[in-house]
Amino acid sequence: MKRTALMMMALAALLAAWQVKTGEWTPMFNGKNLDGWKANENPQAWEVVIEDGQPAIKTTGYRSHLFWMVEECEDCEFKADFKVTEGSNSGMYFRAAFEPGWPKGYEAQVNATHKDPVKTGSLYNFHKNFESPTKPGEWGTQHIIVRGNHITILVNGKVITDFVDEKNTYQKGWLALQGHDPQSTTFYRNLYYKRLPKGGAGK
Repeated sequence: MKRTALMMMALAALLAAWQVKTGEWTPMFNGKNLDGWKANENPQAWEVVIEDGQPAIKTTGYRSHLFWMVEECEDCEFKADFKVTEGSNSGMYFRAAFEPGWPKGYEAQVNATHKDPVKTGSLYNFHKNFESPTKPGEWGTQHIIVRGNHITILVNGKVITDFVDEKNTYQKGWLALQGHDPQSTTFYRNLYYKRLPKGGAGK
């Protein structure tokens, strides 16, 4: 009981530090370290670097998923700039379970030239896009909007996925970044989260 109370207090402090407010964008990355983030395995896969003159989160060398442990997403928006290297694979998870291995949850794919034919902008296992909207080594912006069972994924402002999950498979969970495999290297920057009000419209 005491441990649960301490965990709740720690979570409240974390929420206050990030100042999460409904309908407003919350920065997820402070540009200095990985405060607020936690790897489900192989934490050495993640580091903060300066890439193309700006702070970024880099993943390479291991399979790992880096979770933003500030707030779970029910109805939310999640966007980030990404740069995937030649032959690399990654993804942006939402409504995901914090667990080892491949987490249960939705994944917006990040992949330009990896052998997996499912490319950036896809909703993995639900809606497939076979033509990458960005090239390796090129920055792009992926923007996820999820409300109820309606999921929209935009890349550089263009809708790639507009999908209704009739089974409403995942209803609540964490946001996360994916380190897919030892040969994949991916960078993320300008990460933002928006809690959406129930019954409102995402923008």
